[in-house]
Amino acid sequence: LGLIGRVPNDQVVGATALVEVLLLAQIVVALVAPAVGNVPTGSGLEFWIYLVSAALVPPAAVVWALIDRTRWSTVVLGVACLAVAVMVYRMTVIWFVQAG
Repeated sequence: LGLIGRVPNDQVVGATALVEVLLLAQIVVALVAPAVGNVPTGSGLEFWIYLVSAALVPPAAVVWALIDRTRWSTVVLGVACLAVAVMVYRMTVIWFVQAG
């Protein structure tokens, strides 16, 4: 939307906030999973660094969008959500796919 000139609106900021809520749910699941026997096959520290970093990206992008109400802040929101998607993919690889 930002590349076609749209400024951030409630739907775009709300979608980014939804990504943050889902990341907070992921944090809860990551805390509970080892307690019930689902441990990561890769580095737990690396997983948590990715998860905490991913949880910090959407709020930073929303703050940017609220301060700078141009089309580029809409692009920043989109890139932030894309970056979170890549980080979640990497967290999945760390948790499930590492060879023993």
